[in-house]
Amino acid sequence: MSKEEVMNLVDQGLWLPLMEEFYTIQGEGYYKGTAAYFIRVGGCDVGCHWCDVKESWNANLHPPTEISEIVENAIKYSDTIVITGGEPLTWDMGPLTEALKAKGVKTHIETSGAYILTGTWDWVCLSPKKIKLPTKEVYEAANELKVIVYNKHDFKFAEEQAAKVNNNCILYLQPEWSKRNEVVPDIVNYVMKNPKWKVSLQTHKYLNIP
Repeated sequence: MSKEEVMNLVDQGLWLPLMEEFYTIQGEGYYKGTAAYFIRVGGCDVGCHWCDVKESWNANLHPPTEISEIVENAIKYSDTIVITGGEPLTWDMGPLTEALKAKGVKTHIETSGAYILTGTWDWVCLSPKKIKLPTKEVYEAANELKVIVYNKHDFKFAEEQAAKVNNNCILYLQPEWSKRNEVVPDIVNYVMKNPKWKVSLQTHKYLNIP
């Protein structure tokens, strides 16, 4: 198959640039502490300077993989599949989620929301970034809003984002890992004063697991 044919299949969402896939414990947000199979898709142009998976940004570094292969690997391990990145909505998530749902599993996505929402999801974790704000569709579909706190200005950004999601969306503030010692006291104080928010921690890093 030619490179052009492969890229055409990627554009259709039938193949995806697969960075890595692994079975682990969800470390963040509402489902923290639960087992899940993660599929990390390459490709992201949002470009957060504190991103801890910058190697995911360049989709060309990750081999285009048939979604049938991705699905068969995933369902061996878990009935909860988390699609993350990179920015998974860079690609059409419809074919992948359709294939996963046909196998009877739950589909979760972790996204910045920077692109139109594609795919069928049981849970949408929206983690918006100032550089490229979410689309209207993702705000409306979000089950949880996870705002990363790097400095004090991020609390203002968090409130701006909270005003755009649906009323049932669960609100989380999560310290950026490299700044956690500095910002955790501020987050704790903020949540105590504004209890509509909850604290999210990257517990997988404390557990030293993927």
